Amino acid sequence: QVQLVESGGGLVQAGGSLRLSCVASGRTISSVTMAWFRQAPGKEREFVTTNKYSSGSAYYVYYADSVKGRFTISRDNARNTVYLQMNSLNAEDTAVYYCAGRAYRVGVGVRLANEYEYWGQGTQVTVSS
Repeated sequence: QVQLVESGGGLVQAGGSLRLSCVASGRTISSVTMAWFRQAPGKEREFVTTNKYSSGSAYYVYYADSVKGRFTISRDNARNTVYLQMNSLNAEDTAVYYCAGRAYRVGVGVRLANEYEYWGQGTQVTVSS
């Protein structure tokens, strides 16, 4: 019943930017830890970033070292949407990007794909010269 739908992917030249969106339906995401993962052909699904629910209106943000300083995760709970702003893209960023969600649980391993309950279908990001 819970669905996540990503959009915003496409072809972009190195150095360019994209903003991905993930719209959730079926439940509110205000108390859900949301994340972005990516997967390139022949590689394992890789953690990118998470916007982790803590309590009340408190959230914590974590980034993979490979995207730190270039990517920004944000959320708009009123729109039930999570965003991924990607700047200074390079060829290593080429992958299918997936939105994921996990209902609150103490000690959730936010960098682990198998911790997440909800997944989108993915959106392709291709970075070219």
